[in-house]
Amino acid sequence: MATAPKSVTIRTYHVGFGDCFLVSFSYGPKTERHILVDFGSTGFPKRVPKSRMMDIAKDIKKRTNGKLHAVVATHRHRDHISGFATAKGKGTGDVIRSLKPALVVQPWTEDPQLSPKATGPAGKEKTKTGRKTKNKGMIEKLGAGTFKQIAALGLMHEVAQQTLAARNLPRDVRREVQFLGESNIQNRSAVDNLATMAKNSYVFCGKKSGLEKVLPGVKVSVLGPPTLKQTGTIKKQRSSDPDEFWQFQASVARLAASADGETPMLFPRHVKSHGPAFPVNARWLVYHARMTRGEQLLQIVRSLDQEMNNTSVILLFQIGKKKLLFPGDAQIENWQFALQQKKYRSLLSSVNLYKVGHHGSRNATPKSLWKLFKNKSEKKASNRLLSLMSTMEGKHGDVHSHTEVPRETLVHELQRESDLFTTQQLQGKQFFHDTVVTF
Repeated sequence: MATAPKSVTIRTYHVGFGDCFLVSFSYGPKTERHILVDFGSTGFPKRVPKSRMMDIAKDIKKRTNGKLHAVVATHRHRDHISGFATAKGKGTGDVIRSLKPALVVQPWTEDPQLSPKATGPAGKEKTKTGRKTKNKGMIEKLGAGTFKQIAALGLMHEVAQQTLAARNLPRDVRREVQFLGESNIQNRSAVDNLATMAKNSYVFCGKKSGLEKVLPGVKVSVLGPPTLKQTGTIKKQRSSDPDEFWQFQASVARLAASADGETPMLFPRHVKSHGPAFPVNARWLVYHARMTRGEQLLQIVRSLDQEMNNTSVILLFQIGKKKLLFPGDAQIENWQFALQQKKYRSLLSSVNLYKVGHHGSRNATPKSLWKLFKNKSEKKASNRLLSLMSTMEGKHGDVHSHTEVPRETLVHELQRESDLFTTQQLQGKQFFHDTVVTF
Protein backbone atom coordinates (compact mmCIF):
# COMPACT_ATOMS: atom_id res chain seq x y z
CA MET A 1 0.00 0.00 0.00
CA ALA A 2 1.18 3.51 -0.83
CA THR A 3 2.54 5.56 2.07
CA ALA A 4 0.02 8.34 1.41
CA PRO A 5 -3.40 8.52 -0.26
CA LYS A 6 -3.68 9.73 -3.83
CA SER A 7 -7.23 11.03 -3.52
CA VAL A 8 -10.20 11.18 -1.16
CA THR A 9 -13.90 10.81 -1.90
CA ILE A 10 -16.38 12.40 0.50
CA ARG A 11 -19.83 10.84 0.17
CA THR A 12 -22.41 13.26 1.55
CA TYR A 13 -25.59 11.40 2.49
CA HIS A 14 -29.02 12.98 2.47
CA VAL A 15 -30.23 12.38 6.03
CA GLY A 16 -32.66 15.31 6.10
CA PHE A 17 -31.82 17.39 9.17
CA GLY A 18 -28.62 15.69 10.27
CA ASP A 19 -25.09 14.76 9.24
CA CYS A 20 -23.57 11.68 7.62
CA PHE A 21 -20.30 11.73 5.67
CA LEU A 22 -18.28 8.74 4.46
CA VAL A 23 -14.68 9.84 3.87
CA SER A 24 -12.78 7.31 1.71
CA PHE A 25 -9.03 7.70 1.23
CA SER A 26 -7.67 5.93 -1.87
CA TYR A 27 -4.10 4.57 -1.72
CA GLY A 28 -4.21 2.81 -5.07
CA PRO A 29 -6.35 0.30 -7.01
CA LYS A 30 -8.78 -1.44 -4.63
CA THR A 31 -6.93 -0.04 -1.60
CA GLU A 32 -8.99 2.35 0.49
CA ARG A 33 -9.44 3.41 4.10
CA HIS A 34 -12.90 4.55 5.17
CA ILE A 35 -13.89 6.96 7.97
CA LEU A 36 -17.56 7.57 8.84
CA VAL A 37 -18.19 11.04 10.28
CA ASP A 38 -21.57 11.07 12.09
CA PHE A 39 -24.76 9.21 11.16
CA GLY A 40 -27.97 10.77 12.42
CA SER A 41 -31.21 12.54 11.59
CA THR A 42 -34.13 14.29 13.27
CA GLY A 43 -36.40 14.41 10.26
CA PHE A 44 -36.74 14.06 6.49
CA PRO A 45 -38.62 16.03 3.85
CA LYS A 46 -41.96 14.65 2.69
CA ARG A 47 -41.93 11.70 0.31
CA VAL A 48 -38.61 10.36 1.57
CA PRO A 49 -39.07 6.60 2.18
CA LYS A 50 -39.05 5.36 5.77
CA SER A 51 -36.23 3.00 4.80
CA ARG A 52 -33.82 5.88 4.08
CA MET A 53 -31.55 5.40 7.13
CA MET A 54 -31.26 1.67 6.46
CA ASP A 55 -30.65 2.38 2.76
CA ILE A 56 -27.74 4.59 3.80
CA ALA A 57 -26.37 1.98 6.24
CA LYS A 58 -26.46 -0.66 3.50
CA ASP A 59 -24.80 1.71 1.04
CA ILE A 60 -22.00 2.38 3.55
CA LYS A 61 -21.49 -1.37 3.85
CA LYS A 62 -21.40 -1.76 0.07
CA ARG A 63 -19.12 1.24 -0.51
CA THR A 64 -16.62 0.04 2.12
CA ASN A 65 -16.71 -3.58 0.98
CA GLY A 66 -17.73 -4.55 4.48
CA LYS A 67 -14.84 -2.85 6.30
CA LEU A 68 -15.01 0.51 8.05
CA HIS A 69 -11.73 1.68 9.56
CA ALA A 70 -12.97 4.34 11.99
CA VAL A 71 -16.05 6.22 13.18
CA VAL A 72 -16.19 9.84 14.33
CA ALA A 73 -19.20 10.83 16.45
CA THR A 74 -18.71 14.59 16.74
CA HIS A 75 -21.22 14.98 19.61
CA ARG A 76 -24.25 13.34 21.17
CA HIS A 77 -27.07 15.19 19.42
CA ARG A 78 -29.68 12.95 17.83
CA ASP A 79 -29.12 14.38 14.35
CA HIS A 80 -25.51 13.13 14.54
CA ILE A 81 -25.76 9.72 16.22
CA SER A 82 -29.30 8.30 15.84
CA GLY A 83 -28.11 6.08 12.98
CA PHE A 84 -25.85 4.20 15.40
CA ALA A 85 -28.88 2.87 17.32
CA THR A 86 -29.23 -0.90 17.47
CA ALA A 87 -32.36 -3.07 17.30
CA LYS A 88 -31.67 -6.71 18.18
CA GLY A 89 -29.25 -7.10 15.29
CA LYS A 90 -31.54 -5.47 12.72
CA GLY A 91 -30.93 -1.75 13.26
CA THR A 92 -28.82 0.66 11.25
CA GLY A 93 -26.32 0.71 14.12
CA ASP A 94 -26.01 -3.07 13.89
CA VAL A 95 -24.99 -2.68 10.24
CA ILE A 96 -22.29 -0.16 11.15
CA ARG A 97 -21.08 -2.35 14.01
CA SER A 98 -20.74 -5.31 11.62
CA LEU A 99 -18.18 -3.30 9.61
CA LYS A 100 -15.80 -3.69 12.60
CA PRO A 101 -14.16 -0.24 12.82
CA ALA A 102 -10.85 -0.18 14.68
CA LEU A 103 -11.49 3.16 16.36
CA VAL A 104 -14.32 5.44 17.51
CA VAL A 105 -13.49 9.12 18.09
CA GLN A 106 -15.71 11.11 20.44
CA PRO A 107 -15.39 14.36 22.47
CA TRP A 108 -13.81 14.14 25.93
CA THR A 109 -17.19 14.88 27.51
CA GLU A 110 -18.48 11.45 26.44
CA ASP A 111 -15.94 9.49 28.48
CA PRO A 112 -18.13 7.24 30.68
CA GLN A 113 -15.56 7.39 33.49
CA LEU A 114 -15.79 11.17 33.67
CA SER A 115 -17.35 12.89 36.68
CA PRO A 116 -20.15 15.33 35.80
CA LYS A 117 -18.11 17.96 37.68
CA ALA A 118 -14.93 17.42 35.64
CA THR A 119 -13.41 20.28 33.66
CA GLY A 120 -11.43 17.91 31.44
CA PRO A 121 -10.28 14.32 30.99
CA ALA A 122 -7.70 12.60 33.17
CA GLY A 123 -4.19 12.70 31.73
CA LYS A 124 -2.31 15.52 30.02
CA GLU A 125 -3.76 18.52 28.27
CA LYS A 126 -2.60 21.83 26.85
CA THR A 127 -3.26 25.09 28.63
CA LYS A 128 -3.72 28.52 27.04
CA THR A 129 0.03 28.97 26.87
CA GLY A 130 0.48 25.62 25.14
CA ARG A 131 2.15 23.95 28.14
CA LYS A 132 1.09 20.43 29.05
CA THR A 133 -0.13 19.84 32.58
CA LYS A 134 -1.05 16.69 34.47
CA ASN A 135 -4.39 16.36 36.18
CA LYS A 136 -6.43 13.77 38.03
CA GLY A 137 -9.77 14.37 36.44
CA MET A 138 -9.69 18.10 37.22
CA ILE A 139 -12.80 18.13 39.37
CA GLU A 140 -14.19 21.62 39.58
CA LYS A 141 -17.63 22.96 40.45
CA LEU A 142 -19.53 24.35 37.49
CA GLY A 143 -21.96 26.20 39.70
CA ALA A 144 -24.35 25.74 42.55
CA GLY A 145 -27.75 24.10 42.87
CA THR A 146 -29.90 23.92 39.76
CA PHE A 147 -27.26 25.40 37.45
CA LYS A 148 -24.90 22.54 38.20
CA GLN A 149 -27.69 20.05 37.58
CA ILE A 150 -28.49 21.54 34.17
CA ALA A 151 -24.88 22.17 33.15
CA ALA A 152 -23.76 18.60 33.77
CA LEU A 153 -23.77 16.93 30.35
CA GLY A 154 -24.68 13.60 31.87
CA LEU A 155 -28.03 14.95 33.06
CA MET A 156 -28.94 16.86 29.89
CA HIS A 157 -31.04 14.08 28.41
CA GLU A 158 -33.12 13.86 31.58
CA VAL A 159 -34.01 17.55 31.41
CA ALA A 160 -34.70 17.20 27.68
CA GLN A 161 -37.03 14.27 28.33
CA GLN A 162 -39.06 16.38 30.76
CA THR A 163 -39.53 19.14 28.19
CA LEU A 164 -41.44 16.74 25.93
CA ALA A 165 -44.09 16.39 28.62
CA ALA A 166 -44.72 20.14 28.65
CA ARG A 167 -48.27 21.13 27.76
CA ASN A 168 -50.27 24.32 27.13
CA LEU A 169 -47.35 26.26 25.67
CA PRO A 170 -47.72 28.86 22.90
CA ARG A 171 -47.49 27.11 19.53
CA ASP A 172 -44.18 28.60 18.35
CA VAL A 173 -42.54 28.01 21.73
CA ARG A 174 -43.85 24.45 21.90
CA ARG A 175 -42.48 23.68 18.43
CA GLU A 176 -38.93 24.74 19.32
CA VAL A 177 -39.03 23.18 22.79
CA GLN A 178 -40.06 19.84 21.30
CA PHE A 179 -37.41 20.01 18.56
CA LEU A 180 -34.59 20.81 20.97
CA GLY A 181 -35.89 18.31 23.53
CA GLU A 182 -35.93 15.50 20.98
CA SER A 183 -32.43 16.42 19.79
CA ASN A 184 -30.97 16.22 23.29
CA ILE A 185 -32.60 13.00 24.47
CA GLN A 186 -29.88 10.46 25.00
CA ASN A 187 -30.24 7.66 22.47
CA ARG A 188 -29.07 4.96 24.86
CA SER A 189 -28.54 2.20 22.31
CA ALA A 190 -26.58 4.52 19.99
CA VAL A 191 -24.41 5.76 22.87
CA ASP A 192 -23.75 2.21 24.09
CA ASN A 193 -23.02 1.01 20.55
CA LEU A 194 -20.47 3.76 19.98
CA ALA A 195 -18.83 3.03 23.34
CA THR A 196 -18.43 -0.70 22.67
CA MET A 197 -18.05 -1.27 18.91
CA ALA A 198 -14.32 -0.42 19.00
CA LYS A 199 -11.60 1.24 21.02
CA ASN A 200 -12.68 4.79 21.91
CA SER A 201 -10.52 7.89 21.71
CA TYR A 202 -12.00 10.77 23.74
CA VAL A 203 -10.42 13.88 22.29
CA PHE A 204 -9.96 17.57 23.03
CA CYS A 205 -8.05 20.42 21.38
CA GLY A 206 -4.41 19.44 20.86
CA LYS A 207 -4.87 15.74 21.67
CA LYS A 208 -3.90 12.99 19.24
CA SER A 209 -7.02 11.41 17.74
CA GLY A 210 -5.55 7.99 16.94
CA LEU A 211 -6.80 8.29 13.34
CA GLU A 212 -3.29 8.61 11.94
CA LYS A 213 -2.69 4.93 12.84
CA VAL A 214 -5.48 3.85 10.49
CA LEU A 215 -4.79 6.54 7.87
CA PRO A 216 -1.14 6.33 6.70
CA GLY A 217 0.14 9.61 5.29
CA VAL A 218 -2.72 11.63 6.76
CA LYS A 219 -2.10 14.15 9.52
CA VAL A 220 -5.12 14.74 11.75
CA SER A 221 -5.34 17.78 14.03
CA VAL A 222 -7.97 18.02 16.77
CA LEU A 223 -8.99 21.69 17.07
CA GLY A 224 -11.93 21.20 19.40
CA PRO A 225 -13.58 20.91 21.75
CA PRO A 226 -11.36 22.59 24.33
CA THR A 227 -11.56 21.46 27.93
CA LEU A 228 -12.93 23.81 30.57
CA LYS A 229 -9.36 24.04 31.86
CA GLN A 230 -8.20 25.36 28.50
CA THR A 231 -11.05 27.86 28.24
CA GLY A 232 -14.28 28.48 30.11
CA THR A 233 -16.05 29.96 27.09
CA ILE A 234 -17.77 26.69 26.17
CA LYS A 235 -19.82 26.90 29.38
CA LYS A 236 -21.79 29.88 28.11
CA GLN A 237 -23.32 30.49 24.70
CA ARG A 238 -23.77 34.06 23.51
CA SER A 239 -27.14 34.83 21.98
CA SER A 240 -25.92 37.41 19.50
CA ASP A 241 -22.65 38.59 18.04
CA PRO A 242 -22.82 40.76 14.89
CA ASP A 243 -19.05 40.46 14.42
CA GLU A 244 -19.20 36.65 14.23
CA PHE A 245 -22.79 35.58 13.46
CA TRP A 246 -24.51 35.76 10.07
CA GLN A 247 -27.30 38.14 11.05
CA PHE A 248 -28.89 41.43 10.05
CA GLN A 249 -28.64 44.54 12.18
CA ALA A 250 -31.62 44.27 14.52
CA SER A 251 -33.99 47.23 14.38
CA VAL A 252 -35.19 48.73 17.62
CA ALA A 253 -38.98 48.85 17.93
CA ARG A 254 -40.54 51.46 20.19
CA LEU A 255 -44.07 52.02 21.41
CA ALA A 256 -44.79 55.71 21.09
CA ALA A 257 -47.61 57.54 22.77
CA SER A 258 -50.44 58.70 20.55
CA ALA A 259 -50.80 62.32 19.58
CA ASP A 260 -53.28 63.01 22.37
CA GLY A 261 -50.92 61.61 24.97
CA GLU A 262 -52.77 58.34 25.55
CA THR A 263 -50.90 55.05 25.47
CA PRO A 264 -51.97 53.01 22.41
CA MET A 265 -53.83 49.78 23.06
CA LEU A 266 -51.50 46.78 22.65
CA PHE A 267 -54.24 44.30 21.77
CA PRO A 268 -57.01 46.29 20.08
CA ARG A 269 -58.84 43.21 18.79
CA HIS A 270 -59.00 41.50 22.15
CA VAL A 271 -62.54 41.32 23.56
CA LYS A 272 -62.65 43.26 26.81
CA SER A 273 -63.88 41.50 29.88
CA HIS A 274 -66.66 43.05 31.98
CA GLY A 275 -67.58 42.60 35.61
CA PRO A 276 -65.59 42.09 38.81
CA ALA A 277 -64.91 38.37 38.17
CA PHE A 278 -62.32 39.12 35.50
CA PRO A 279 -60.75 42.60 35.85
CA VAL A 280 -59.56 44.19 32.63
CA ASN A 281 -56.04 44.50 34.07
CA ALA A 282 -55.88 40.71 34.40
CA ARG A 283 -57.36 39.65 31.06
CA TRP A 284 -53.95 38.70 29.68
CA LEU A 285 -52.72 37.12 32.89
CA VAL A 286 -53.26 33.55 31.73
CA TYR A 287 -51.67 34.19 28.36
CA HIS A 288 -48.58 35.88 29.81
CA ALA A 289 -48.19 33.31 32.58
CA ARG A 290 -48.21 30.61 29.93
CA MET A 291 -45.80 32.59 27.75
CA THR A 292 -43.43 33.21 30.66
CA ARG A 293 -43.36 29.53 31.53
CA GLY A 294 -42.76 28.63 27.90
CA GLU A 295 -39.93 31.15 27.51
CA GLN A 296 -38.25 29.93 30.69
CA LEU A 297 -38.45 26.33 29.52
CA LEU A 298 -37.21 27.33 26.07
CA GLN A 299 -34.26 29.15 27.63
CA ILE A 300 -33.29 26.00 29.53
CA VAL A 301 -33.44 23.66 26.53
CA ARG A 302 -31.65 26.19 24.33
CA SER A 303 -28.89 26.27 26.94
CA LEU A 304 -28.66 22.49 26.90
CA ASP A 305 -28.62 22.33 23.11
CA GLN A 306 -25.94 24.99 22.79
CA GLU A 307 -23.71 23.45 25.44
CA MET A 308 -23.83 20.13 23.61
CA ASN A 309 -22.87 21.81 20.31
CA ASN A 310 -19.91 23.35 22.11
CA THR A 311 -18.61 19.86 22.90
CA SER A 312 -18.43 19.04 19.18
CA VAL A 313 -15.23 17.50 17.81
CA ILE A 314 -13.40 19.63 15.21
CA LEU A 315 -11.07 17.64 12.94
CA LEU A 316 -8.65 18.91 10.30
CA PHE A 317 -7.31 16.26 7.88
CA GLN A 318 -4.09 17.22 6.10
CA ILE A 319 -2.72 15.27 3.12
CA GLY A 320 0.26 17.02 1.56
CA LYS A 321 -0.91 20.58 0.99
CA LYS A 322 -4.62 19.73 0.95
CA LYS A 323 -6.74 20.21 4.07
CA LEU A 324 -10.26 18.98 4.88
CA LEU A 325 -12.17 20.56 7.79
CA PHE A 326 -14.96 18.72 9.64
CA PRO A 327 -16.26 20.79 12.61
CA GLY A 328 -19.50 18.97 13.44
CA ASP A 329 -21.82 21.54 15.04
CA ALA A 330 -19.10 23.55 16.80
CA GLN A 331 -20.21 27.06 17.73
CA ILE A 332 -18.18 30.20 18.39
CA GLU A 333 -17.39 29.29 22.03
CA ASN A 334 -15.89 25.99 20.84
CA TRP A 335 -13.97 27.69 18.02
CA GLN A 336 -12.61 30.52 20.13
CA PHE A 337 -9.73 28.59 21.72
CA ALA A 338 -8.33 27.37 18.38
CA LEU A 339 -8.86 30.71 16.64
CA GLN A 340 -6.78 32.45 19.30
CA GLN A 341 -3.72 30.34 18.48
CA LYS A 342 -1.42 31.25 15.61
CA LYS A 343 -0.58 27.65 14.59
CA TYR A 344 -4.25 26.74 14.19
CA ARG A 345 -5.10 29.95 12.31
CA SER A 346 -2.27 29.14 9.91
CA LEU A 347 -3.64 25.65 9.29
CA LEU A 348 -7.20 26.91 8.83
CA SER A 349 -6.19 29.61 6.36
CA SER A 350 -5.40 27.05 3.64
CA VAL A 351 -8.43 24.77 4.03
CA ASN A 352 -9.53 23.27 0.69
CA LEU A 353 -12.76 21.59 1.78
CA TYR A 354 -15.10 22.80 4.50
CA LYS A 355 -17.97 20.77 5.96
CA VAL A 356 -20.32 23.61 6.88
CA GLY A 357 -20.92 23.68 10.62
CA HIS A 358 -24.31 23.03 12.24
CA HIS A 359 -26.25 22.63 8.98
CA GLY A 360 -25.57 26.26 8.04
CA SER A 361 -26.69 27.97 11.25
CA ARG A 362 -25.67 31.58 11.88
CA ASN A 363 -23.32 30.93 14.83
CA ALA A 364 -21.38 27.85 13.70
CA THR A 365 -19.27 29.47 10.95
CA PRO A 366 -17.64 32.40 12.76
CA LYS A 367 -16.90 35.29 10.45
CA SER A 368 -13.33 35.32 11.77
CA LEU A 369 -13.01 31.71 10.55
CA TRP A 370 -14.55 32.52 7.18
CA LYS A 371 -12.13 35.42 6.72
CA LEU A 372 -9.19 33.07 7.26
CA PHE A 373 -10.05 30.88 4.26
CA LYS A 374 -7.66 32.01 1.52
CA ASN A 375 -9.07 29.63 -1.08
CA LYS A 376 -12.51 31.21 -1.19
CA SER A 377 -13.05 33.19 -4.37
CA GLU A 378 -15.84 34.75 -6.40
CA LYS A 379 -14.25 33.29 -9.54
CA LYS A 380 -14.19 29.65 -10.59
CA ALA A 381 -10.73 28.18 -10.13
CA SER A 382 -9.11 24.77 -9.69
CA ASN A 383 -8.18 25.49 -6.09
CA ARG A 384 -11.44 27.23 -5.16
CA LEU A 385 -12.81 26.33 -1.73
CA LEU A 386 -15.22 23.38 -1.69
CA SER A 387 -18.02 23.46 0.85
CA LEU A 388 -20.43 20.66 1.79
CA MET A 389 -23.62 21.27 3.73
CA SER A 390 -26.09 18.73 5.08
CA THR A 391 -29.27 20.59 5.95
CA MET A 392 -33.04 20.87 5.64
CA GLU A 393 -35.04 24.08 5.49
CA GLY A 394 -37.96 24.70 7.83
CA LYS A 395 -36.82 22.35 10.58
CA HIS A 396 -35.05 24.70 12.98
CA GLY A 397 -35.02 28.42 13.69
CA ASP A 398 -37.18 31.19 12.30
CA VAL A 399 -36.81 33.52 9.30
CA HIS A 400 -38.42 36.47 11.11
CA SER A 401 -35.89 36.31 13.93
CA HIS A 402 -33.02 35.66 11.48
CA THR A 403 -32.24 32.31 13.12
CA GLU A 404 -33.41 30.05 10.30
CA VAL A 405 -31.28 27.03 9.38
CA PRO A 406 -29.66 27.25 6.91
CA ARG A 407 -28.99 30.97 7.44
CA GLU A 408 -29.73 32.90 4.25
CA THR A 409 -26.82 35.35 4.57
CA LEU A 410 -24.33 32.53 5.17
CA VAL A 411 -25.65 30.46 2.26
CA HIS A 412 -25.29 33.50 -0.01
CA GLU A 413 -21.61 33.85 0.96
CA LEU A 414 -20.98 30.12 0.50
CA GLN A 415 -22.51 30.24 -2.98
CA ARG A 416 -20.65 33.41 -3.90
CA GLU A 417 -17.17 32.43 -2.73
CA SER A 418 -17.03 28.62 -2.80
CA ASP A 419 -18.22 25.61 -4.75
CA LEU A 420 -21.16 24.72 -2.49
CA PHE A 421 -22.99 21.42 -2.46
CA THR A 422 -26.02 21.07 -0.23
CA THR A 423 -28.10 17.95 0.34
CA GLN A 424 -31.16 19.99 -0.65
CA GLN A 425 -29.93 19.65 -4.23
CA LEU A 426 -30.59 15.90 -4.16
CA GLN A 427 -33.88 14.96 -5.77
CA GLY A 428 -35.97 11.83 -6.24
CA LYS A 429 -34.21 8.59 -5.39
CA GLN A 430 -30.80 10.26 -5.02
CA PHE A 431 -29.59 10.06 -1.45
CA PHE A 432 -25.86 10.76 -1.72
CA HIS A 433 -23.34 12.89 -3.57
CA ASP A 434 -19.61 12.21 -4.09
CA THR A 435 -16.97 14.93 -3.94
CA VAL A 436 -13.45 13.93 -5.03
CA VAL A 437 -10.26 15.72 -4.00
CA THR A 438 -6.96 14.62 -5.54
CA PHE A 439 -3.52 15.05 -3.97
